[in-house]
Amino acid sequence: MEDISSGNEDYSAVLKLCGVDEKDVRSKCGELLGRENPGVELIYDRSRGPEVILKVSAHPEGELSAKKVAKPVVKELKNLFGEKIYSMELERSLEEVVVELLKANLLTVTTAESCTAGLVSARLVNVPGASDVFKEGFITYSNKAKRKYLGVKKGTLLKYTAVSESVAREMAKGAAAEAKADCAISVTGIAGPDGGTDKKPVGTVFIACWIDGNLFSKEYHFEGDRMEIRQSAVTAALTLLRSCLLRYFAEMTFGTGEKKKK
Repeated sequence: MEDISSGNEDYSAVLKLCGVDEKDVRSKCGELLGRENPGVELIYDRSRGPEVILKVSAHPEGELSAKKVAKPVVKELKNLFGEKIYSMELERSLEEVVVELLKANLLTVTTAESCTAGLVSARLVNVPGASDVFKEGFITYSNKAKRKYLGVKKGTLLKYTAVSESVAREMAKGAAAEAKADCAISVTGIAGPDGGTDKKPVGTVFIACWIDGNLFSKEYHFEGDRMEIRQSAVTAALTLLRSCLLRYFAEMTFGTGEKKKK
């Protein structure tokens, strides 16, 4: 737990969450958000994609130190959100956590981006030492580029369109093969303001993650303007990659396979 107090007897801790909805967090926290000591504040940050931060603040009560006053509530929040908590350090970013997981698992990563046009790559390479794990990124905005650089099948594009789960999966698999990377994350979607349909409205995004032969994918629906949708997609891509890496780590450590070595 990170103490972010200002040096006095008060105590503060933060829990940074990913892959959660603000409304769901509020609902799960319930009466915790109305407490006074310790107090729990929900901070919703849209600056780089939606991110929920829970801040627990306490001051001494009777013979109990502020830290001891806060401890039961922090424990309860940990139980509520589990792996959704990616850090308890205020300055630690989601991309830093992802890069650390890649390093810990001796894995390399590549990206295949359409509507985000390099934003996922940019977040990753902002982390010092990312060169140890990041191989290269593909910006395949057009259908032609998806076919040429990632091997997306023409038939898949015709049948499902570029904004589809099938294309996202082929993008991730093709990027991993082309870059000879252990992991790949792909993003394709409709950022708007035009291009939406009744079946696929603006904000529809498909993200796929390929890790060492295993392929995962998910459909998302984001709100906001063009940039907000793109930033939301980036955060979702990093969140999915983190989730898949944790699953990979658990399988390699506790499953039937051996920890991968290079």
